[in-house]
Amino acid sequence: MMHAPLSHDMMAPALAGSLALFMFASSITPGPNNVMLAASGLNFGFRRSVPHMLGISLGMMSMLVLVGAGMGSLFLNVPWIYEVLRYVGAAYLLYLAWRIATAGGMDDANQRGRPMTLMEALLFQWVNPKAWIMVVGAIATYVPQQNFFINLVLATLLSGLINLPCISVWALCGTALQRVLTAPLAIRCFNIGMALLLVLSLYPILATLVASSPAR
Repeated sequence: MMHAPLSHDMMAPALAGSLALFMFASSITPGPNNVMLAASGLNFGFRRSVPHMLGISLGMMSMLVLVGAGMGSLFLNVPWIYEVLRYVGAAYLLYLAWRIATAGGMDDANQRGRPMTLMEALLFQWVNPKAWIMVVGAIATYVPQQNFFINLVLATLLSGLINLPCISVWALCGTALQRVLTAPLAIRCFNIGMALLLVLSLYPILATLVASSPAR
């Protein structure tokens, strides 16, 4: 029996390649997740940071599926829900920055803190501004409307396949710094630097808040 070709309904190889490049560039560049992974690698080591990495990738994949399946329309119809998520995310980022700034090194990690768990990292993606940019950009630009849900699943799997190795590089870099940053003061300076980068990542939210405030 002859079957009609499905290639016109499926994500074309060229489009999949473009999505892979988009996810690579978005995943490897600095952002809240990667800053936290670098700090986690330095303070807790690569192995203890694995649940954090898995949570990031699984959280991003869950967002792709749920937003693509219709949750995005909820935010369009009830925009205040998205606004609440943004400001909850900003407050949580400040808390995470404080945790990083006050974290100890490998020797006193158990007393001074712990790495982020898989579930914490997964849930954090829903209030992570960069994760929303990645997800909305991937769905709007790279998921064909024909046979949408199959293409959404394919895009989600491809995105997870690209994202996890990219973010692992940051945890590896942080772990490698354990050999260089051995003095407590050097570790503290690194942690404070990472915390400041997290605070700087809030600039888009702060800019939106200032722009939306009534002029006096």
